[in-house]
Amino acid sequence: MTFSPGRLLKNRNFIFLFALILGFLWDTGAFYTQQLILPGLAVIMTLSSMGISSDAFRSPKSLLSYTFIGIVGNFVLHGVVLIGLSALIIRDQFFWNGFILLAAVPPAIAVIPFALFLRGNVELALLGTIGAYLGALILTPLIALIFLGTGFISPMKLLLILGELIIGPLVASRILVATGLSKKIDPYKGPITNWSFFLVIYIITGLNRDIFIQQPLSIVPVIIVAILTTFALGWVIEKSGELLHYDTAQLTSFVLLATFKNYGLSGALALVFFNPQTAVPSTVTSAIGILYFIWLEIRVNRKFTPSPQNQ
Repeated sequence: MTFSPGRLLKNRNFIFLFALILGFLWDTGAFYTQQLILPGLAVIMTLSSMGISSDAFRSPKSLLSYTFIGIVGNFVLHGVVLIGLSALIIRDQFFWNGFILLAAVPPAIAVIPFALFLRGNVELALLGTIGAYLGALILTPLIALIFLGTGFISPMKLLLILGELIIGPLVASRILVATGLSKKIDPYKGPITNWSFFLVIYIITGLNRDIFIQQPLSIVPVIIVAILTTFALGWVIEKSGELLHYDTAQLTSFVLLATFKNYGLSGALALVFFNPQTAVPSTVTSAIGILYFIWLEIRVNRKFTPSPQNQ
C-alpha cells in the first residue's frame, strides 16, 4: 500500500493526534485563535446534528427511553465516578474545577459515529446523545452550581453558551435539512468536522503547553483520573453487561455514552469562566479518549476480521 498524504489528512485519528502534537510544539497560534473555540464547537454541533433524522423526534416513547439511558450513563454513572475520583486524587483547585465542568457536560457528539464504527446500536447512541444534550440544559448548570457555586459560574451566561452550542446548532441543522442545503454540504461534512475538532483541540492544548512542559508531574493525577474514567470504567461496564447478558451492540453504545464527554465544550467553559489551567483535565482526557477509541476500534477489527485459516 502506497503512502498517501491526502488520505492521512482525512484520517480522523491522525488529525486529532496532530492537533495535540502541534499544540505542544507551537502554542503561539492558540493565543491568536482562542476566540474561535466556541464558533468551532457550534460548527461541529451543527454538522453532526444534520445526520439526525426528524423521525427521531416523532417517537416520544423511544426518545424518552433512550434519553434516560443517555443521562444515566453520562451524567449519573460517569459523573459520579469522575467527581468521586477527583475528590480522592485531585488536590489542585484549578484541576478540580476542570473536572467538575467535565462531569457537567453532555457526551461527545462523536459518540454517534463512534457507535457506527464499533458496530454498536446507532439508534441508542443517537437518541441517547440527543436526550443527554437536551437534559444538559438543566443538568449542566445544576452540577456546575452545586459544586462550583455562583461565585465562579454565572447561571445566565452558562445557559446562553449552552443555547448557542446546543439549541442553536439543532435549529440550524433542521433549517439546512429542510432547505436541502445539507445535501450540498454533506460531501464536505467529515473533513470540516474533523478540522474543526483540530482547531478546538489545538487551542486548548496550546494554551496549556507551558504546564505540560514545565510541570509534567503536576498532571500525573489528571492522567490517572482520565485513564480510570475511560479505559477502567469502560472495562467495568463491559464486564458487568456481559455478566447480565446484555445485547452486545447496545452495550457498546452505552459504554460510549458513559465514557466519552464533550471535551471541547468543557474546555471552552473552562476558558470562559476560569483560565487555561482549568482546561487541562479536558485536554488530557481528550487525549486519553482518542487513545481509548483507537483501542476499542482495534479490538472490534480483530473480532470481526476472519482468521487466515477460516478464509
